[in-house]
Amino acid sequence: MKTILIVEDVALNRELLVQLLEDDYRLVLAADGVAALERAAEAKPDLILMDLSLPNMDGWEATRRLKADDTLSRIPVIVLSAHAMRGHEERARASGCDDFLTKPIDETLLFEKIARHLGD
Repeated sequence: MKTILIVEDVALNRELLVQLLEDDYRLVLAADGVAALERAAEAKPDLILMDLSLPNMDGWEATRRLKADDTLSRIPVIVLSAHAMRGHEERARASGCDDFLTKPIDETLLFEKIARHLGD
């Protein structure tokens, strides 16, 4: 079973993602960017779902640090963000994100993107 790290500070959003994914994936959770880096180093997930607006360290910086780490840099990062303004996707990709999905989450698109990055 593949592992997905969910990085989301809003409990309701985190719980929704858990409900959508728990039957098919092993899930690891983090509520901020600092915890995301710790969990990624511990769990070596197959994929990371990253919110951008996080306490302690935002998703932009957490992704930059993940992609700068030789042991974690190959893990695909899909941004899940309410940042839908012009330029946010480009900024996320410049930070190292591999894909981008705006909130509210389109479940079909989420599953498609996860499958694409995990080769399912």
